[in-house]
Amino acid sequence: MNKIINRYLISGFLKTIINVILAVICLGIILNLFEEIEFFKKLNQGITLPFLLTMMYIPNLIIKLLPFIIFISSMIYLISIKSNKDLLSLKIFGYSNLKIISILSITSFLFGILTLFIINPVTSSMVKYYEKTKAKYSKDIDHLVSINKNGVWIKELNKDSLRITTAEKIEEKFLKNVTIYELSNENKIINRIHSDSVNITNNIWTFEHAEVFNFKDDYRSPIKKQNFSLSSNYNIDKLNTLYKNLDTVSFLSLLTKYEELQKRGYSRELLDEKLNNFISLPVFLFLMVVLASIFSISSISRSQNTYYIFISIIACAIIYYFKDLSIALGQTNRIPLSLSVWMPIIAVGLFCSIGVLQINEK
Repeated sequence: MNKIINRYLISGFLKTIINVILAVICLGIILNLFEEIEFFKKLNQGITLPFLLTMMYIPNLIIKLLPFIIFISSMIYLISIKSNKDLLSLKIFGYSNLKIISILSITSFLFGILTLFIINPVTSSMVKYYEKTKAKYSKDIDHLVSINKNGVWIKELNKDSLRITTAEKIEEKFLKNVTIYELSNENKIINRIHSDSVNITNNIWTFEHAEVFNFKDDYRSPIKKQNFSLSSNYNIDKLNTLYKNLDTVSFLSLLTKYEELQKRGYSRELLDEKLNNFISLPVFLFLMVVLASIFSISSISRSQNTYYIFISIIACAIIYYFKDLSIALGQTNRIPLSLSVWMPIIAVGLFCSIGVLQINEK
């Protein structure tokens, strides 16, 4: 009998999650599709490509919103089984509030693990395709940055010339083993600059030692310069924003290729932040079910349901902004980045530990 009841609870809960996810997908398609159409409207592209890119983008968005999707799904499901007297029937069969919450929370936890190991690798590949396709059609091709296994490549179009910068890697605030080519509008090389290390703290790059080859005057021998400087559209902060979007890296890739990603220039702090985000996801989903149960099971009448739903929406918004605030504190070095990921989860966990004791007595 217990297996049948457990199967009934889990299947009903998963159906509710799927329905909420489908609703979010529909809303996401509507909102993002208009953005993609606006992007492609002057590129003689039909509706097919914008729709395809939207479908590549939405699954990753779903994973980001998964804690709040689980929260809403839990609220809907618990209120529904309470309204149709199923909750009362479950108590007759010996199921306490705590046991029901435990079953749904563990289901969410396992759903989070399934997402990390099976769904996330697929969504990461989809985001990678999305970014590559958008880059290919991007109108803003005058200034492009590519960071891959071949190093760092930066293209900048100035008023009278084109500058192409190649570097082996980014190390702290320096580009290492740098070669800069400057070409005229006729695609002829004007000069080449080489340096072992370039400080890119700000938009004025500084070279402690630089070798400048001036081809414009047909001068092939390098001119060695000390404290040489060069203006650029990029600095270390702007380049690091490329690393902050690690959506193209799956959880499995992060585990198996951690050192390789570091060698490619990814910051250890940002990799640790992303890794902690992944690891904390199942725990976050677990706690969001508990939090939803505190709001939904606490109410008695239908009028109270509306009140608690309103309060839960406010609580959901507070968690969302607290999570952003915590990450911002970590990124500004006020607190460790890894701790900034776990702070909202710890706060929700403390609140749930108090509330779950109260609802178990009902």
